Order: sequence, then C-alpha cells, then structure tokens
Amino acid sequence: MNIVTLLKAERDKVARQLSGLNAAIQALSGSNTTQRRTHGRWHMSAAAKAKISASKKAWWAKRKGSKAVSIARKPRISAAGLARIRAAARARWAKVRAAKK
Repeated sequence: MNIVTLLKAERDKVARQLSGLNAAIQALSGSNTTQRRTHGRWHMSAAAKAKISASKKAWWAKRKGSKAVSIARKPRISAAGLARIRAAARARWAKVRAAKK
C-alpha cells in the first residue's frame, strides 16, 4: 500500500476523534460556540456580498448604458436674482460688522 494513503487515512481518523472530543467538551462545559450570536453586529456572508455586488454592478451598467437624456430644464438663477442675493449678503455682513464696533 502507498504510505501517503495510509497517512491520509490516519489523519482523517484523528480529525474525526478530535471533532468528537470538541463536541463532548462543549456539551459538558455548556458553552456552544457554534450558535449564532443574538447580540452585536450582524455579519453578511461573502457569497451574499458577492451577489449584492453583482446585482448593483448590473444595475449601474444598465443605467449608464441607456442614453436617455432628461428633457426637464434645470432651474437656474438669473443674473438679477444672483445680484439681489449678493447685495443682501453684503448688507447682512455690514450689519454684523457694525454691531461689533
């Protein structure tokens, strides 16, 4: 027989014995480390993260791929409106500076 096959079989046997011993220790000590935590932060699996990432990338590709241009006009401030805002700001700051003196 092949020595590597014998060593692998022995390793598997020892691994089964260790898992049995660990289960017995957990049962006797009353602590179950395999239970999911009921408090604290929730962690997402790597597979779930990958699935969400793939769906979001597909969503963005679809969104960027379409060349739909909005026909709605963006509101812009007229030159007169901007001048009124600037004048009001200057007046406000003049009032603040005058109150400091």
